[in-house]
Amino acid sequence: MKAALSSRLLSAWYRDAAWLKGLVPLEWLYQSLVAARARAYATGRKPVWRAPVPVIVVGNITLGGTGKSPLVAWLARWLVERGLRPGILSRGYGGRSEAYPLRVSPDTPVAECGDEPLMLAGQTGVPVVVDPLRPRGARRLLEEGCDILISDDGLQHLALGRDIELVVVDGERGFGNARCLPAGPLREPMSRLAGCDALIVNGRPRRAIPQPHYEMRLEPRYWRRLDDDSRVSIDTHPLTGRVHAVAGIGNPERFFATLADLGLEVEPHPFADHHDYKAGDLAFGDDRPVVMTAKDAVKCRSFADARCWALDVEACPGREFIDWLERRLECLMEVSSNTKIPE
Repeated sequence: MKAALSSRLLSAWYRDAAWLKGLVPLEWLYQSLVAARARAYATGRKPVWRAPVPVIVVGNITLGGTGKSPLVAWLARWLVERGLRPGILSRGYGGRSEAYPLRVSPDTPVAECGDEPLMLAGQTGVPVVVDPLRPRGARRLLEEGCDILISDDGLQHLALGRDIELVVVDGERGFGNARCLPAGPLREPMSRLAGCDALIVNGRPRRAIPQPHYEMRLEPRYWRRLDDDSRVSIDTHPLTGRVHAVAGIGNPERFFATLADLGLEVEPHPFADHHDYKAGDLAFGDDRPVVMTAKDAVKCRSFADARCWALDVEACPGREFIDWLERRLECLMEVSSNTKIPE
């Protein structure tokens, strides 16, 4: 029921349903609160802690999946290839730990750290720390020896200073009706984009994008069996015919469409974003394969059987974005090399 309600609301936002106009007064109130909060940080009434190393924020201003997490994973691996020691900082939505900051390991219960941090730790191998207080979590990553930090979904977490803000938007859905909550899908008004460093569009834009942007696409790479974590190339086609497709992400339809493009006949089973899976959620009364996203897989691996597969995808940013990022990174690291980490 939660997934169905979420899907209907997202659909209304992105097609600009007429009844949403009745929510505009609440949108004005929401915008005033967002603006007041931003002013509090900008004027120093609320403190902003700046790390002695570069901080790159990857986030979005829309609700619903945009492809942010694959970009975070790509960015972490890209930084490692350049000889850096990145760390990933996350709020850990959907998880609750008895103590923070929480250093995520492959054995950390997903109920403590949340699905995305556990997935990112497995995909990147870099230190991942979960903490509702971003500055405190950032200090923990500095203790790990990290010399550059990636704040996952950190655009609205203004207590942590940042050097680069990357905003990701889904190319097909864009910014919907361009209204803020609850009349639309925006966490912040469109004017927020003007202060960000780069806008990355995931997939071919189907709607007008209001400012210059870079392009990115998600590429399927591997089929992964959940019962033994073995991987096979996407080109080997271990799955054929009709499959059960499970997705508890912000935009399940994109995942279902990807499977269809790979030649599978999809029976879709959408769940709410960050759904807490139980074994019964994968019991469909037959022996057909069950295919899910990497984000779902970290929550299902403890009870997965031979029917269960994950589709692993990777972000592929365009060359123009990579060239821009290389130039910015060179400048940031030069400044950082002259900054001492405080005791």
